[in-house]
Amino acid sequence: MIAIFKREFLSYFRSPVGYVAIAIFSFLSGFLFYSQFSGGGVNLSSEINSLRNFFVIIIPIITMGLFAEDKKRGTEVLYYTTPVNLFSVVMGKFLAATALFAVMFSNVFIHMIVTKACGGSVGVGVWGSVIVFFFMAFMFIGIGILASTITDSQIIAAIFCFIMILVIQLISTISTYFGNAVTAVLGNLGVNSESAAKIGSKITDGISWLDPFAKTQDFRFGVFSVSALLFCLSVAVLFLYLAFRVLEKKRWSQG
Repeated sequence: MIAIFKREFLSYFRSPVGYVAIAIFSFLSGFLFYSQFSGGGVNLSSEINSLRNFFVIIIPIITMGLFAEDKKRGTEVLYYTTPVNLFSVVMGKFLAATALFAVMFSNVFIHMIVTKACGGSVGVGVWGSVIVFFFMAFMFIGIGILASTITDSQIIAAIFCFIMILVIQLISTISTYFGNAVTAVLGNLGVNSESAAKIGSKITDGISWLDPFAKTQDFRFGVFSVSALLFCLSVAVLFLYLAFRVLEKKRWSQG
């Protein structure tokens, strides 16, 4: 696993991928920080929460080639023909992508230092936002790794990852529309309006329960919830396990 981690992490800087990801993240975080700083007030929690909205761009960039590139080169055969633990391979690549995120996030730590040096505060809410940022990064990186295992095209892997993350980011809106649609359909079928509205509301609440952004929104106020972090971690583990199963199936198909 350590060998895979080192190889994948260093590979980010042997190609434009790592530099592009760092450049995009630095530009976005720098722009957000400068906008606040020039206005005379800095809210680091707001900056970090805003950066989470750009996972939909950054995650596909850093995960699309983790397995798809090996398939394209034909080097993935080494995973199936050598006595290597495939889950260690998955975890090594996961840790490499996470380490790149830590490098990118160092830019925000510089903003914290500048804010503190200028008399600002870095309270518990800021650290809560940092924790949420990384746990959600774990979750989305897991999705990106799964996307990369199911295709040999980096573009397709990036598009699949993009769509999955976008759906999760819009899940609150989707739940509202879906609940309203169910209410309307039941009403047209002759169901009592009160009962139809109640069913639609339950469906909306049920889908909204899957929204990680809603579960973690109080962290920026310093209100921590272990269950919310466990939810993000569980989703990450689920997608990493699915990626492992995809690779394991291919190993057995190799004979």
